[in-house]
Amino acid sequence: MIRSMTGYGTAQAPLPDGRIIRAEIRTVNHRHLSVSAGLPRGWEGLRAGVVEMVREVLGRGSVSLSVTCESPGRSDGGTPVLDLERARRYVELLRRAGAELDVDDRLDLGTLAALPGVLGAEVSPGEGEEAEEDGGEASREAGLMACVEAALRGVVGMREAEGRRLEGVLRGAVGRIGEETDAIEALAPQRLLRERDRLRERVRALAGDVETDEERLAREIAYLAERWDIAEEVARLRSHTALFVETLDAAAGAGTAKAAKVGKRLGFVVQEMHREANTVGAKANDAAISAGAVAIKEELERLREQLENVE
Repeated sequence: MIRSMTGYGTAQAPLPDGRIIRAEIRTVNHRHLSVSAGLPRGWEGLRAGVVEMVREVLGRGSVSLSVTCESPGRSDGGTPVLDLERARRYVELLRRAGAELDVDDRLDLGTLAALPGVLGAEVSPGEGEEAEEDGGEASREAGLMACVEAALRGVVGMREAEGRRLEGVLRGAVGRIGEETDAIEALAPQRLLRERDRLRERVRALAGDVETDEERLAREIAYLAERWDIAEEVARLRSHTALFVETLDAAAGAGTAKAAKVGKRLGFVVQEMHREANTVGAKANDAAISAGAVAIKEELERLREQLENVE
């Protein structure tokens, strides 16, 4: 089946030391696959493995992954602590800067508390970097990967559900394009006959009593018929339409285990269909055929917009 590139998934998993890992993944449409992963401090070494897991599951889209690790009942971040030495150093530096730059050196507690590192949270066993080492790198990595994998399943489920809705829209649009192509194909021979008769009448009106060269007139009619012939364009348009449907069918046959990533391929087919529709409109010389070509291009534009969100 085809997938949308819009998805959301979240999951959580426990670590042996009692902490809880939470992963949240959001995906939107993007021309290629772009993965942004935010991990807790000290977990940077696991980012490559997480990104690789995402790349194995998702083919296209902008992916935003956020992972947090918390201890139950400690959502307040721990007991506040003051780094007095750091605060003292800030005061010394700021007063020196004020003296050298002739700036008022008055400081208040609010300004001092907002400086980086002056106020922090107490790190208790099981929450800090030492607890990370004691808990074991392997268990932490296993918990992280299990959590991200579960969140990815949620993303894939949402993308597949949206993909089923998109497939219905795509099939409806391509069906209407086929109907317009049938109508144009039926109108084309009638247009040539009308143009032939119109040209004969104009030549007779202009020639008056002068005898016309029927052979020359036949050559001109054949030349116009060749200029206005849209049989090749209609045939290619039908071929591209059939290819579009075949690609959708093949993607549907792939099932959920191995979803086909066909967005780019279908986008290329639509581009070629648009080229043929433009040529049909340029060679139409007929109001009904021109209207049909415009209707086809409108459906192709709808297809193009929808395909921007197909993986």
